[in-house]
Amino acid sequence: MGAALPYIWGILKCNTKPNIVSWITWTLLTGIATSAEIAAHEYIAAIFTGSAMIETLGVVILGLKHGYVKYTNFDIVCQVGAIIGIILWQIFNSPTVGVVASVAIDLVGALPTIRHSWLKPNEETWQTYALSGFGGILALAALTNFNPINSSYAVYIVLVNVLLASLILIRTKTYRTG
Repeated sequence: MGAALPYIWGILKCNTKPNIVSWITWTLLTGIATSAEIAAHEYIAAIFTGSAMIETLGVVILGLKHGYVKYTNFDIVCQVGAIIGIILWQIFNSPTVGVVASVAIDLVGALPTIRHSWLKPNEETWQTYALSGFGGILALAALTNFNPINSSYAVYIVLVNVLLASLILIRTKTYRTG
């Protein structure tokens, strides 16, 4: 917990402008993933996703005033894809399918922020993504056994956040020199 604090601070200083599509999707998904993990009695994993839900909700609330609230066609396609994924997940009503689906939906939801990080890296906060990736590593380290329900979301979190932090750092450097 706490990975979103640099991001929230950046929003308050008007340096960071979240793409609200991603953050709404992440809030919904982490809430649903937390519920699925609790249903599967995977409480350690649920602490990780529940904390992420609280943090992403904070970014959504601030982002409604200070972020990108206008939806582009790309944002609409990603949001609709995420919503369809959530509906399909509920139809299957399985914790395993739920967690795996949340990873896929999360990735679709991340696409607007990946695009934003590429186009306007100075409006993103790489530290939040680095801390989130580290949080995923800690969540994996806390597990006593590994199975698709308790580890797939944390592995995904590590990978997507390393991608985002690296993309922002590399593009910021290129943006300044290019």
